[in-house]
Amino acid sequence: MTATLTAKARTLLDRPVIANVATVDAEGRPQITPVWVDVEDGAVVFNTARGRVKDRNLSANPNIAVSVVDPDDAFNVVVVRGTARAVEEGADAHIDRLAKKYMGLDEYPMRQPGEVRVKYVLDAEAIPMQPAD
Repeated sequence: MTATLTAKARTLLDRPVIANVATVDAEGRPQITPVWVDVEDGAVVFNTARGRVKDRNLSANPNIAVSVVDPDDAFNVVVVRGTARAVEEGADAHIDRLAKKYMGLDEYPMRQPGEVRVKYVLDAEAIPMQPAD
């Protein structure tokens, strides 16, 4: 069963707030990385490049948790757990949209030559914390 974000949770995630993504490394240890996030079709999404730690971790084990704390209200929190799916199609345009949201720039300025972008879509199995509507 897929869990659903409340409207208030989506409002928080629509803002340029930093999320923390927790993955599992090859030794079974948690790995936490701050990321830019977005919501597409009700799902939390973020972007990375192929070969980075979170990409390697999610390729081996798609289990993931994402948490966001409102910088203006520490009690306004969203935590989502589930599995992540990698999508390369449209990932370059997605990182540009995130650059607009977080930096006010039309294009992501930190691309590296030969870099392959990937968008991860979180299939939410549980949302243990989120603001009620």
